[in-house]
Amino acid sequence: MNHPWIVYLTAYLSVRVHRARTAPTRGASAVEWVIITAIIAGVALGLATLIKTLVEQKQSDLTGTFGGGGDTGGNP
Repeated sequence: MNHPWIVYLTAYLSVRVHRARTAPTRGASAVEWVIITAIIAGVALGLATLIKTLVEQKQSDLTGTFGGGGDTGGNP
């Protein structure tokens, strides 16, 4: 517990917690919610784009492998 980094981190966090508890927070909550929502929306959009791209690639691979699908019904 006497490692210099642990002592520094404890002191740093104590100061941050004290500031957070004593600082006026009028309007900060709304700004935090907007930022968090924007981050989540960005991540969701990025994942949706990635999934769409992967599905389209697999579709292209399958179409190329099977030659477009259906047979004409008995014609070799």
